[in-house]
Amino acid sequence: MALSKASVETLIDLVEIKLSCVEVYDRDDSRELLNLQRCKDELARLIGRAETAPAELVVIRQRGRRRGRRPSA
Repeated sequence: MALSKASVETLIDLVEIKLSCVEVYDRDDSRELLNLQRCKDELARLIGRAETAPAELVVIRQRGRRRGRRPSA
């Protein structure tokens, strides 16, 4: 099955949108992020647009309430 260059570029755009929406909270999210990045790189290689250096992945952690005992006063 062959894909046109326009179709591959559209798929790359969709993967980039998904990458920008992923929030990493656990290992599964981290794996999904890496899988999406590999997918983007593979698609880019299909149309000869491979990046020489891997893109920087940024992990955003949400600060929330801490679990555990209350601090002693």
